Amino acid sequence: MSTATSQHRQHFNAARLRSHTWDQLKLAAAALDEGRGPSAEVEALLQDLHTIEAYWAFPGRDTVRHLRTMLRDREHHGLHMAVNHVVRTLSSGAFRSDPGALADPTSGARELLEAEEDQQRPNYFEVLFVDDLDDEEVAALKHRLQKCRDRSDPFIYDALVVRTVQDALIALLFNHNIQAVVVRYGMPYASANHKGILREFTRAIDQLDLSGYSQSAMGPQLGRIMRWFRPEVDRYFVTDTPITGLEDITLKNFRRIFYRTEDLNELHLTILHGIQERFVTPFFTALKDYSKRPTGVFHAMPISRGNSVFKSRWIQDFGEFYGRNLFLAETSATSGGLDSLLQPTGPLKKAQELAARAFGAQRTFFATNGTSTTNKIVVQALVEPGDIVLIDRDCHKSHHYGMVLSGSYPVYLHSYPLPKYSMYGAVPLAHIREQLCALRKGGRLDKVKMLLLTNSTFDGVVYNVERVMEQVLAIKPDIVFLWDEAWWAFARFSYVLRQRTAMHVAAKLARKYRTPEYREQYAAHIATLRPGEEPQLPDPDKVRIRVYATQSTHKTLSSMRQGSMIHIWDEDFARKSEASFHEAYMTHTSTSANYQILASLDVGRRQVEFEGFELVEKAIELGLLLRRTVREHPKLSKWFDIITIGDLIPGELRQSGLQHYYRRDKGWNEIEKAWAEDEFAVDPTKINLFTGKTGIDGDTFKNRYLMDKYQIQINKTSRNSVLFMTNIGTTRGSLAYLTKVLLQIADDLEERNAGFELDDKRLHLAKIRSLTEEVPPLPDFTSFHRSFQGQPGVPGGDLRAAYFLAYKEERCEHLDLAACLASMKAGRELVSAAFVIPYPPGFPVLVPGQVINHEIIDFLIAIDVKEIHGYRPELGLRIFTDAALGRQKTTTALGGMRAPAIPTGNGSGRMKKTKRT
Repeated sequence: MSTATSQHRQHFNAARLRSHTWDQLKLAAAALDEGRGPSAEVEALLQDLHTIEAYWAFPGRDTVRHLRTMLRDREHHGLHMAVNHVVRTLSSGAFRSDPGALADPTSGARELLEAEEDQQRPNYFEVLFVDDLDDEEVAALKHRLQKCRDRSDPFIYDALVVRTVQDALIALLFNHNIQAVVVRYGMPYASANHKGILREFTRAIDQLDLSGYSQSAMGPQLGRIMRWFRPEVDRYFVTDTPITGLEDITLKNFRRIFYRTEDLNELHLTILHGIQERFVTPFFTALKDYSKRPTGVFHAMPISRGNSVFKSRWIQDFGEFYGRNLFLAETSATSGGLDSLLQPTGPLKKAQELAARAFGAQRTFFATNGTSTTNKIVVQALVEPGDIVLIDRDCHKSHHYGMVLSGSYPVYLHSYPLPKYSMYGAVPLAHIREQLCALRKGGRLDKVKMLLLTNSTFDGVVYNVERVMEQVLAIKPDIVFLWDEAWWAFARFSYVLRQRTAMHVAAKLARKYRTPEYREQYAAHIATLRPGEEPQLPDPDKVRIRVYATQSTHKTLSSMRQGSMIHIWDEDFARKSEASFHEAYMTHTSTSANYQILASLDVGRRQVEFEGFELVEKAIELGLLLRRTVREHPKLSKWFDIITIGDLIPGELRQSGLQHYYRRDKGWNEIEKAWAEDEFAVDPTKINLFTGKTGIDGDTFKNRYLMDKYQIQINKTSRNSVLFMTNIGTTRGSLAYLTKVLLQIADDLEERNAGFELDDKRLHLAKIRSLTEEVPPLPDFTSFHRSFQGQPGVPGGDLRAAYFLAYKEERCEHLDLAACLASMKAGRELVSAAFVIPYPPGFPVLVPGQVINHEIIDFLIAIDVKEIHGYRPELGLRIFTDAALGRQKTTTALGGMRAPAIPTGNGSGRMKKTKRT
């Protein structure tokens, strides 16, 4: 077994295997050159690289063949130098911007790293040709493409040729440099490299079944499959089939059709044009052009052009810190080549259209004041007063305020609790369907307008979006879905994560429900139902796909702070929602939108269309690597635990049975199965670190240890955990520093415990018990008070009425927590007059109009956090007076009801049933 083969289980993806194998070859070649190592090890590594490099144009198989020739001729020193140069070029990425590297990857005559940084160089990419060509034909193709190039070309590319369908898919998954694919109409399916060293990295391809297709049909089918794995890549088809004989699958899945007799230069120019269409940044480019023009400012903003800054004697440091370009681009103008966010007709309109294409939406709208605002825009646009919204109770506070603004009646859904970690998971699908059925039984299903869920949750729990939408549409076929994807914008650019994104599922279901095959499936499903059994598939004659996603682009992709997007896939947008959406957008969008934020959204879109696949893969890899490091390092595992998939998701909601992403005996080999099957999955870029064994609560660990001492920023905390997050900006160096810091903290804890006196040790053990065993209860939503109910026994309540009832102080009073308990013991019913939001966990435990019970008070007493919004310890909880509740008339509000028992996670994956208060 070769060195690389024996080591491959350590690597999450083939790109890491490739870099590791080249690094091992570098060490082996050095040892051989110095007379310390055997040539057999070098030969074994070169054999592995001969397989791996079949899927990269640079340095490619030709380079490997050259290195093997040097080994055979015993040119050991030359081999050592050549390998060093290849490794240095690959690790620096210099080949991507230096055409000179393409001529001879093994030549050390040209030092790429010393190239002038200010010299503009074309960006490099690779074009995948799928055709059954022999080596001479491949060489001829590359030569002809080389002759097509011009010095003025804005991009440079190299051609990679593979001969089978499986090889094409392997290349597409492995090689993030591929930006365009040219498919010939007939090629074999199977690859000789599908097994062996690559077998652990081709699981997604193993699941494909093209056995029913002839070789001549493989090209169109390949285009369809490529669209699933890498939708951003341009696809072209070369055929001899007459235009009248081209099938829909070919026309839909390829950007352009070519014929073999056409000039190759036309293909070359088309490839460059396709890349240019993704590279263009309409608004960023317009803003750059504007900033370069001489302009006289007789408008708002003295800071424009930097005149009030750079001419000042007192704030010049402000200008020096940010640089002149920032101020040159600051303007209130919406003309002169710029555009208005409120009614775009130029570069902003085009930028939003490009973003819609990149994120798989029908329409996309930019926002410059965060997802807190986009959430309220969508709710206000789609929901009328009196409409019912099913909403997870532990969602972001902006959604609760959106309920108030819209006048809708929220039906609060219960996420399964994780009391061991003072967290909530997500809302089980069975609970959503039960609430819908209860509303139908109460005659209120017609008023249900929207299902609002957070995906992924703060702690990384991810819904099975397709399953949720399909089974909810089976009960309410015209419901609108609002998926809060504030932390999920990056998922579009991973073929594994994408299947649980709103826009991807919306497009998939819209296609599916219009097919005759689905009609047959639906009819067969209905025929199998017993009397009274609820369908799980929607009626194709009634179903409408209406899906909205709000994303905090700035949280997980490249954007200035508060840069957000609204993505829409709504079959009824023009007919039902366009006018109201634009009114809501006008209501919440500033007339002075920040152009820097808008430009960053434009540029961030360009980045993910070219680099998203690569960068998201790296972010996932680093997140998994951090988990593995903590679990396997003896010193770290003594003090810390990783909260695993099994801890975050109860067993019955993990149909795959997967508890960890990594196992020593299997490597990273089950993630696709879990993401395809399970009701919930866990975002691999979110890593919850359990700190209970240290005796340090999450907030103290974050502030005193990580931030104050080591300047490490983290996402959030719970009572006994901290949440780390990897993203497209995380580096391996950052991960190494975090590991070093955790090891240093572990050493400090060892030293601290060694110095404990007996009393200190007792206090420390008591703190550990408090954090690991004496966990506070996690309260659920109780019900709205009868003053805000319209129909007893039916979920929902009039949050808006309760909210505005509290505007007059004489209707409210304050009670401290002890007095609340005493009042409830004496038989008084207490009703909250405010939102009460502890941080963490960061969502309301009380909303206006909600009945307060013992569990909520116990929770507020037990939690140890510095921030509880809506609660002032010196005054107590703000509640309605009995007189105010007595005067409040019951209007059209809906009544509350006891929620059914739902699964409760206990941190170990086992379940128990709990009754709601």
